[in-house]
Amino acid sequence: MTRVSVVVHGRVQGVAFRHYTCRRAGELKVTGWVRNLPDGAVEALFEGDDGAVADLVEWCRSGPPAARVDRLDIHAGTYSDKFDTFAITY
Repeated sequence: MTRVSVVVHGRVQGVAFRHYTCRRAGELKVTGWVRNLPDGAVEALFEGDDGAVADLVEWCRSGPPAARVDRLDIHAGTYSDKFDTFAITY
């Protein structure tokens, strides 16, 4: 089990990035959250099976169809098992 935080830069707000991330996380059974940042980026915290989290991070490299991802900032953390679901936060 693993924990990864990601900040996605590019045209990632106003293109349903959070919605699609939440949906993909549910498909992969990854828990955590996703939110918009004031600077136009999207930040997410993923926890779950190593392979599922890796798949979700890889998905973030392109995002939904209307997104343009320029860069990901990725930081590994210590798995906490504190989330029951994946949610959009504000």
